[in-house]
Amino acid sequence: MERWLYLAINLLSVAFPLAASFEQRLRFYRHWKGLFTGIAVMMVIFIPWDAAFTERGIWGFNARHTLGIDLFGLPIEEWLFFICIPYSCVYLHEVMRYSIKREPFSKTARPLAIGAAIALLVIGGMYTHRLYTSITFIGCGALLFLHGAVLKSAWLGRFWMGYAISLVPFFLVNGILTGWLLPEPIVWYNNTENLGIRMNTIPVEDSIYLLFFLLIVIGFHERGRAKSKSLRSDQGRS
Repeated sequence: MERWLYLAINLLSVAFPLAASFEQRLRFYRHWKGLFTGIAVMMVIFIPWDAAFTERGIWGFNARHTLGIDLFGLPIEEWLFFICIPYSCVYLHEVMRYSIKREPFSKTARPLAIGAAIALLVIGGMYTHRLYTSITFIGCGALLFLHGAVLKSAWLGRFWMGYAISLVPFFLVNGILTGWLLPEPIVWYNNTENLGIRMNTIPVEDSIYLLFFLLIVIGFHERGRAKSKSLRSDQGRS
């Protein structure tokens, strides 16, 4: 049964959001096109990154907790992680949209994005010798700055709230993956390539890693929603 553990964590993470996607008030399934476009774009970036880091020993996977099916150097469970976790987080993002009609943090979302971007870029630049820290912080900081200062994305307030809520299940899932409640981790990290700061068993970089890939996915998700809304509006006028 140990071999099924990583797969089980993925499936349990997405089970309720997937089942609830067809609930008639939220109808999350209507937004799958933008969501899965964002997931595909994110995976084009993150899968090669993940594979390269695995090959370099920056992180790795415990063979006892995977099925032993690898694709381009990564366990199949790791591929599923990049589908299941963003799906669940964007579902929470949509629940927040339904529950809170007013755009939250409308005045502070962009300054927060710009301030966080600058901090991440500075820290990433200070630790270029630690690859997980530098690449994650610099990449996420650059994307945050793009959304906050250049694109001025209108959905940033809702994104920040959804991200904060997503951290709760993410810490639970990632905590188990990194060894919380287990005799050994499913995913291990080489601490010479990160800051060595752990939130329980989770490297602090993982929270920025989540922020980074959710920014990509939700950017495309929001773009798809806007197009769908515009199309429905045009059809209503015709």
